[in-house]
Amino acid sequence: MLDRLLNGVDKALAYKLMLAHIIIIAISNYIVQYTIDVPAFGALSISAFTFPLVVVLTDLTVRLVGRDTGRAVISLAFIPAIIASVLVVLADGAPMSVATRIGLGSGCAYFVSNLLDVYVFQYFREKYQTWWIAPTLSSVVSTFFDTYTFFFTAFAGGENEFMAANWFTVATNNSISKIVVSLVVILPAYGVLLNYLQKKIAGDDEANVIKSSN
Repeated sequence: MLDRLLNGVDKALAYKLMLAHIIIIAISNYIVQYTIDVPAFGALSISAFTFPLVVVLTDLTVRLVGRDTGRAVISLAFIPAIIASVLVVLADGAPMSVATRIGLGSGCAYFVSNLLDVYVFQYFREKYQTWWIAPTLSSVVSTFFDTYTFFFTAFAGGENEFMAANWFTVATNNSISKIVVSLVVILPAYGVLLNYLQKKIAGDDEANVIKSSN
């Protein structure tokens, strides 16, 4: 089934993209419980600096393997990402109830926002040819869906008193911070990585053509 979903696609690249999704989600869910107080801004989860990578990684996945295969890669990474998230939170000493809610919140937000992002990204990619427009607009849209879905599912009415009482404020602050981080830091890095991978894939394809002709 896995081979069928990835038919006609560089499987090594697809597996690396899946693994990257799982790792980033797990790390982000480990640090999401920890907040810092930013003057004149408020409580901010540390994960605001890592979660934008998921959105950009989704854009990169769609760009490299196409919309349909991109959906398959995201879907296949969904369950492992939840399991990894629960395990890292448990390893940090959190009770099972907290770990489960974080895993569930992460799963819901990751699945819904990223599938939405695939369609939003593809729409803007087809509408605008400039490489940075699609990831920028899709990042803004998916960030709000992802952040509010996650913090509500994971913390509203939960055992963490601070997060239960302030989840909406933290979600709002995180949304703003994630968008800033995405546009200022991650988007330029995305452009460099995209250019590198496209050149590498083009080079591999050319090498295969030359090899087959010989």
